[in-house]
Amino acid sequence: MFIYDYFMAKTRRKKSGKPLVWGYRPLLGIVLGSALVVSLAIGSLIIGYMLLGLPEISSLKSYNPPMVTEVLDSDHRPIAYWYKEKRWPVPISRMPDRLVQAFLAAEDARFYEHPGIDFMGVLRAILKNVEAGGIVQGASTITQQVTRSLLLTREKSWLRKVKEAILAWQIDAVLTKDEILTIYLNQIYLGQGSFGVESAARTYFAKHVDDLNLAECALFAGLPKAPSRYDPTKYLDRAKRRQDYVLRRMVEQGYITPEEAEEAKKTPIRLKRETLDPPPGTNYFLSEVRRELEARYGKKRLLADGLTVITTLKRDWQIKADEAVLQGLDNLRKRHTRDTELNQSVQAALVAIEAKTGAVQALWGGKDFNKSQFNLATQGRMQPGSAFKAIIYLTALSNGLVAPNTIVVDEPISLPGADSQTMWEPENFDKTYMGPITIRTALTRSRNIISVKIAKAIGLTSIHDMARRMGIETPLANNLSISLGSSEVTVIEMTRAFSTFPNMGKNIKPQFIQEVRNRKGEIIEQLEPVFSEAVDPVTAFQMVHLLRGVVQDGTGRNARALGIPAGGKTGTTDNCRDAWFIGFTPEVVAAVWVGREDKKSLGKKETGARVACPIWTSFMSVTKEEMIKQDFSMPQGIAMVPVDRQTGEIIIPKKDNEKSFVWEAMREDLLPPLHPSSGKFRLPSWLKRLDDFLF
Repeated sequence: MFIYDYFMAKTRRKKSGKPLVWGYRPLLGIVLGSALVVSLAIGSLIIGYMLLGLPEISSLKSYNPPMVTEVLDSDHRPIAYWYKEKRWPVPISRMPDRLVQAFLAAEDARFYEHPGIDFMGVLRAILKNVEAGGIVQGASTITQQVTRSLLLTREKSWLRKVKEAILAWQIDAVLTKDEILTIYLNQIYLGQGSFGVESAARTYFAKHVDDLNLAECALFAGLPKAPSRYDPTKYLDRAKRRQDYVLRRMVEQGYITPEEAEEAKKTPIRLKRETLDPPPGTNYFLSEVRRELEARYGKKRLLADGLTVITTLKRDWQIKADEAVLQGLDNLRKRHTRDTELNQSVQAALVAIEAKTGAVQALWGGKDFNKSQFNLATQGRMQPGSAFKAIIYLTALSNGLVAPNTIVVDEPISLPGADSQTMWEPENFDKTYMGPITIRTALTRSRNIISVKIAKAIGLTSIHDMARRMGIETPLANNLSISLGSSEVTVIEMTRAFSTFPNMGKNIKPQFIQEVRNRKGEIIEQLEPVFSEAVDPVTAFQMVHLLRGVVQDGTGRNARALGIPAGGKTGTTDNCRDAWFIGFTPEVVAAVWVGREDKKSLGKKETGARVACPIWTSFMSVTKEEMIKQDFSMPQGIAMVPVDRQTGEIIIPKKDNEKSFVWEAMREDLLPPLHPSSGKFRLPSWLKRLDDFLF
């Protein structure tokens, strides 16, 4: 209008010939009009810039925040939480009404009325701040807080504030109010490392969110303003004052009555942090679980995807493993009170697996995980000593070189050493020799000479191949000292190798994880037994029989106290530096190693039989209650016959009723099956005397 008047006046002046005189109204019109045009242009540019730079809000429709990964034992009890942000998202339906009301009263009373931006709240805040002469009140809505938390940075600038407002308006148009509240109450930081109300409930009160009372709800609603300042574990008085404010606001908004508020104020706040109670020694087991999961899923997914990991760990078995190992080490120390270094240096490892699945149900990897995360059960490599002889004998049986009643002479021998100038003269542990003995006796008494003779006869290549088929992946030495267990292996490898015997020729891969589920509870991984065939069932059962003899009559006699069918093998290295016992029942395979960090001797006569076998026997007692099989399964093709222990000859009674006591007493050696046509035993020409062609 002002511009129109100006041009009309100018036209009249031209017609009249009078000079043009400018008034204030035309000038004011020009200035205001120009300002309006410029403002619209600049505003359009700013809004365009912000819209181009605004993040997408579509991700909020499928809100999947970082969430705790829960690790459970085999009975589904939690033993560890792994996370980047400690959060358990829960639906709003699980949250008490009083909790939601408390947050609304404290943070955004008009939440259900405004479109994401509370213009009345903004005006009220401006007036309050002007009145106070500084910033004393904000005006951020819950929707704006969600925007700030999930879509924008913490940068303090007017541009971020404008972006925040625009995004809040957009979010309010796309999501329902309950969806926005659900995101807010699961996303908000409430101190002590807890994100969201469920995490806070566990952190401060050791309970779930749906169990919170009014006093606790009001306490939580007071935390977002300053979680560290109002932390009830440090500043309970401050937290209580803030709680009073929230209760007062709830009364003002009509959520509760004054009487309910007064009762909540008087309700005592009983702080109690949720704690896990994993069995002792579980950290070494968990380190293996975590290593496997990180390799399969990556660290980021493991710490943020909210997986549920059900492990193979049996709580009572792990408790018994810890008890048995510590008692065994304590007994060792008591026998050597003068060895002041022994107490600090002695270490042990134990692994127990289920034979049919490979589930690692107990693992003891060291005395103190906080001091050393090196897992002796899975990472430590130790010489197995005579325990390795089981692999030597199995190779010989598999190759048809010997049978359980084959006679071999236990005698001094001399073999070429590391160079042509030296000779290697192995000795038995007791430095004595028994002369002609059966293979069964040789293994039962753990005669070194016989193991060396057998190894020389079958060759190192065959031994290496058998060890690999039994699950030993560690490279082995390429000399005959391997027959005495000089080549280092891990405890878990030896456990797997011995699973070949109760599994009738197939070894089972040890596994730590039973099942993995995603945050929706859907199974994404499940344990599947992984078998590897090493030998035929007949040969495996022959070894079961021989190794049962070690427990019944040999170096593993301590294990007889278990009172159930069991086989196994002791192992002791030079100067008693390492003590082993690896044994099995029809359903469980377990290995125990004891040694010292400084590689010194455990002490005089501290053998596998004296140190490791008692630990194994004590631990295995916990497995008896769950035992289903009463004995080892015998495969077809096995014949039980009486054998003379001195000559290896088969004893055949003259009549059915004659020498029946001998038949029963000596039914302990196994031979190849009967010939299908003749019905006689197929006795190889080498059966009675192996030494004739060994040396």
